[in-house]
Amino acid sequence: MAQELQTTSNLVHTQVPSREKLIADIKRLKKEKNAVILAHYYQEEAIQSIADYLGDSLYLAKKAAEIDAEIIVFAGVHFMAETAKIINPSKKVVLPDLKAGCSLADSCPPNDFAQFKKQYPEAIVVTYINCSAEIKALSDVVCTSSNAIKVIESIPEDRQIIFAPDKNLGRYLIKQTGRDMILWDGACIVHEAFSFEKIVKLAKEYPQAKFIAHPESESQVLDIAHYIGSTSGLLDFVQKDETNTFIVATEAGILHEMKKRCPGKIFIPAPVDDDTCACSECAFMKLNTLDKLHRCLLNESPEIILDEALIESARLPIERMLAIH
Repeated sequence: MAQELQTTSNLVHTQVPSREKLIADIKRLKKEKNAVILAHYYQEEAIQSIADYLGDSLYLAKKAAEIDAEIIVFAGVHFMAETAKIINPSKKVVLPDLKAGCSLADSCPPNDFAQFKKQYPEAIVVTYINCSAEIKALSDVVCTSSNAIKVIESIPEDRQIIFAPDKNLGRYLIKQTGRDMILWDGACIVHEAFSFEKIVKLAKEYPQAKFIAHPESESQVLDIAHYIGSTSGLLDFVQKDETNTFIVATEAGILHEMKKRCPGKIFIPAPVDDDTCACSECAFMKLNTLDKLHRCLLNESPEIILDEALIESARLPIERMLAIH
C-alpha cells in the first residue's frame, strides 16, 4: 500500500511541469500558433515577465487593436479580454481563467444600468473600461483612468454626463474637470480596501516617503495623496520623481515593475483594513497562473465568444475613446 501511494505521488509529481519547462513550452507554443500574450501589471510576476506586451488597460487596448497574430492570449480579467475581442474581432482571444472577473464590472448589471440610463435620456454616457461588453454597448464613449480627464473634457459643457461604473473615479473626475456628472454607484473592492488610518500611520513611520494612489481609491485616501494617477501614471511618477521611498495605493502587482525600473528605490504597498493581509491584491487577477496560461495556449481555450451585434455596438464607444488624443 505504501509503495502504491508512493508511486501515485511520483506520478502526480511528474505531471506538474517545472516553471522553466512551462516558460520554454509557452515560448514554443507562441511561435507555433502565431500567438501574442498581453498582460496587465496586476498579473503575477512570472506572467508579467513572459508577456509580449505589458501595460495598463489603455496601452493593452491600443495594442490589441494593432495585433496581426492569429491568437491573442489575454492575461488579465474578463472585461479586458472582451475589449480585445471587440476591437479586433477577427482574432481568436483566449483567457487563462474565465472566472477572472472584476468586482467593479460586476457592480454594474446591464439591465439595471439600462433602466438607470433611461432616467436621463439627454445625457452622454461615459463608461470606465472596467465594465462588461453589454455596458460598453450602452455607452457613448469609453475611457480608462489614463485618459478619463481628456474624455470628459472632450464633451461639450452644456451636455449632461452619466459616468459609470466607478463612483470613486467619478468623484475624482468631478473635482478635476468641474463637471457635475451623474454617477453610478459602483466600486472596486481592491481600491476600496485601503485603510485611511493605517496609511496615515505608515506615512508617519516613513516621513520621507511620498504617498501615491490610483483614482479608484476612496476620496479620503486621495485627499492625502502626493500624486494621483492611473497605473501607468503611477509608474511614470516613481521613475521621474527624486523621492526614494513611495507608499503605493493600488493593486500590489504593479510593485514588481516599479522595482524593475527603479531598483534603487523603496516601494511599500498601502495597508488595507483586513488584518489577514498586508496589501491589496485582486483575487480575480491572481486566478491566472503560469500553468493556466500554458494550458490556455496549448488548448486555445477558454475562448472569448461574443455576439456580432454586441461587438458592433460596443466597438464604437471604444473607437471614440481611442480617437481622443
